[in-house]
Amino acid sequence: MDTADTAPLRAPFRVGLIGYGLAGSVFHAPLIAATDGLTLDTVVTANPERQRQAAAEHPQVRTAATAEELLGRAGDLDLVVIASPNRTHVPLARAALEAGLPVVVDKPLAATAAEAEELAALAEGRGLLLSAFQNRRWDNDFRTVAKLVEGGALGKVQRFESRFERWRPRPKGGWRESGDPAEIGGILYDLGSHLVDQALTLFGPAVTVYAESDVRRAGAEADDDTFIAIGHASGVRSHLWMSATAAQLGPRFRVLGDTAGYVKYGLDPQEGALREGLRPGTAASWGVEAESSWGRLGAGESPLTGGGEPVPTLPGDYPAYYAAIAEALRTGGLPPVTAREAAAALRVLEAAKTSAAEARTVTLSD
Repeated sequence: MDTADTAPLRAPFRVGLIGYGLAGSVFHAPLIAATDGLTLDTVVTANPERQRQAAAEHPQVRTAATAEELLGRAGDLDLVVIASPNRTHVPLARAALEAGLPVVVDKPLAATAAEAEELAALAEGRGLLLSAFQNRRWDNDFRTVAKLVEGGALGKVQRFESRFERWRPRPKGGWRESGDPAEIGGILYDLGSHLVDQALTLFGPAVTVYAESDVRRAGAEADDDTFIAIGHASGVRSHLWMSATAAQLGPRFRVLGDTAGYVKYGLDPQEGALREGLRPGTAASWGVEAESSWGRLGAGESPLTGGGEPVPTLPGDYPAYYAAIAEALRTGGLPPVTAREAAAALRVLEAAKTSAAEARTVTLSD
């Protein structure tokens, strides 16, 4: 398909979803189904139990056993969403784009920035949408931090601290914790994909990257405790922690400016709601958290001893991602997260791997 042959599509857009594990069943399928202008047409999974689950949760959906079966009828679809294991992201995205279909890929888009750039060039050459699913840009706490930063409530930001910590002392196994590089497992690419994307979204390109990465748990194969320090071209320093071995959880965000700081504990409630089977649009309180979980803004005293003032947390809004995808399909505009942005984040993740392995700071211009 040449660029000249492409034109904005007309809703409702028919979506084929590849993969119905955690990402597909908990995040993508419910959000697609809740989005005006999108309809979940087909779910691809070879697992009979997951096929039955998809049919029960989305009665009108069709199922297919393989991606090849889905792409064999590409003319019946308007969008392919890839929520299968990380190692399949690049080949499936390439196949879908070559079949003439716009594509959304769950993070990480690829294992390397070079692969992400190749996919971006393929999509651009064919005039097709290609987006990475970075839903954490629509977390309630991140939306609140962005508002405070953009509104100048902190003054000039000097340091951005962000944590995604869990207490999982025993490995669960599976491809996400595999030591095989081909699986693209480990916590750096799992949680780090979110943290790095958020830091770059707020404070712009990275110049330097320093990282420490460990395998802490007995029997674990992939990194489960990692720290990244980013020096941004803007002058901000981002300190990012991701761990499965944190016996005490730190603040989700601590953002320090030259006039004030903001500290926020706890996680956005949307993932928990989706896991419990709740769906966007069923209640006006979607993404809203209790006042007791609000972060605090102030200077000179810890928020844990009453310092600062509580800041109402903006509602989380995961549905906004697919609403923006539907709008981009309708108008031919840019998606909410571009493949080039995903490549920039992958460049940082690759630098972090190098830094941790060689115990040095990596300058990205190198």
